[in-house]
Amino acid sequence: MSSNKLNKIIERILKAHPQVFEALAEYDRTGKMPKTVYRERINLTIDGRLLKKFKGYAQEKGLNMSRVIEKHIKEELGLK
Repeated sequence: MSSNKLNKIIERILKAHPQVFEALAEYDRTGKMPKTVYRERINLTIDGRLLKKFKGYAQEKGLNMSRVIEKHIKEELGLK
């Protein structure tokens, strides 16, 4: 692979995930790896029957319910 092509790939990754490179710089400086993704707990109120179906669906498909909800929020906001 040419160095020019490699540089373009690195630039694309750096633009897409700057927090990872900041974490690596922090690790170099302190010797400790900081978190790159912070998660927060929220409370939602939804229909009980819907929640029961969703739990069963997620368990059947081996899905993480939080990740499914995050995916749909991102879609709603027009993010990745």
